[in-house]
Amino acid sequence: MKIITWNCNMAFRKKAPHILAYAPDVLVVPECEHPDKLSYRDELCKATNVLWFGNNQNKGLCILSYNDYKLKLIKIHRPEFRMVVPISVTHPTNRFTLFAVWANNPDDSDGTYVEQVWKAIHCYHKYLKNKNTILAGDFNSNSIWDRKHRAGNHSSVVDFLSRKGIHSAYHLHHQQEQGKEQHPTYYLYRHKDKPYHLDYCFASSNMIDRIASVSIGDHQYWSSYSDHVPVMVDFRDEQVRV
Repeated sequence: MKIITWNCNMAFRKKAPHILAYAPDVLVVPECEHPDKLSYRDELCKATNVLWFGNNQNKGLCILSYNDYKLKLIKIHRPEFRMVVPISVTHPTNRFTLFAVWANNPDDSDGTYVEQVWKAIHCYHKYLKNKNTILAGDFNSNSIWDRKHRAGNHSSVVDFLSRKGIHSAYHLHHQQEQGKEQHPTYYLYRHKDKPYHLDYCFASSNMIDRIASVSIGDHQYWSSYSDHVPVMVDFRDEQVRV
């Protein structure tokens, strides 16, 4: 099973073939236009399911599934966390809960970015389990920006999830320290000399054990399409029961 998250920097309809060439089973796409605006080059690019969230038809959070993976919004979804979305993902041999993330809510005066994730994971804490749980997307955060005396910073989110048995796939697989990542996922103004690591795939302990690879996209290639590069996580095909 392959999970990919990629902030496409809008106009996904023009860029879809480039990410779909990597054959995702579940694809999380922040800054994607509404599905009504999407067009695909051929039948191979059409998703099994598409979910979309946002107020701007040109720039929302889109989740697409392929290869018989099915998506369903979970009823616990709270509209105030419109860009942290709980989704049931089902497949004949897989079932897990996905929290798709685009940490961006300018209407919240108490915290626009990672604070959204902090609030959401506390609201949904009963559903964050150390089995069959994934959080993936653009968190717009890194521990280098932790604010003193601010509870909802990046490190607080990482620590809270860790206590739930949920960890960053990239950091564990590549033995990286938060805030000292060797592989950026975002380049300010697409400049190679302004790199940051903002995009993550967190997974529960039992799924972390099944990781085969974690890949971060190359700046030279992806900068033609976005200021972000994809995070791609391959899980070994083993049956997971809940």
